[in-house]
Amino acid sequence: MNDGHDSEFIDYDVLEESPAGPLLLAATDQGLCTVAFGGLPDALEKLRRWKMNWMPEAGLRRNPGRLRTFAGQLDEYFAGRRKEFDLPIDLRGTEFQRRVWTALLKVPYGETASYKDIAESIGAPKAVRAVGGANNRNPVPILVPCHRIIGASGQLVGYAGGLNIKTTLLQLEISAETS
Repeated sequence: MNDGHDSEFIDYDVLEESPAGPLLLAATDQGLCTVAFGGLPDALEKLRRWKMNWMPEAGLRRNPGRLRTFAGQLDEYFAGRRKEFDLPIDLRGTEFQRRVWTALLKVPYGETASYKDIAESIGAPKAVRAVGGANNRNPVPILVPCHRIIGASGQLVGYAGGLNIKTTLLQLEISAETS
């Protein structure tokens, strides 16, 4: 029976192997909405929380075919053959978070910026801690390169996937730049 409303779905799949470990990828009709680190149970829980905040009526369905292009571009990135993604992204968050995430997209491949740099670039120089909070809530890490953001001292600090993954991603980019 069709009541005139199409069901909305968030499609997901798992990229089992990557230098960052398993990654759950999820997409809405607007684009990639979640990249979650870790095994399926934990990553799926993160996706469920995102869904409850932004699309509570949507269904979840595993759909590898729908995520193939997204997974392919990530594979190219991990192989050092892709420096920029040309995928639609569905970034949902507060206005401040979206401003931060947009600024992160401007940090070039293989380079870093500090939380202070990002705060200044969005016109909120005193909001360094808030920038860190927005960075931590980035729903699509790697594509929105929060791993490129470091402390003012040049130290690697904070990363939702863990500092080991942040280090791996930065080293991957630096080695791809020098080869």
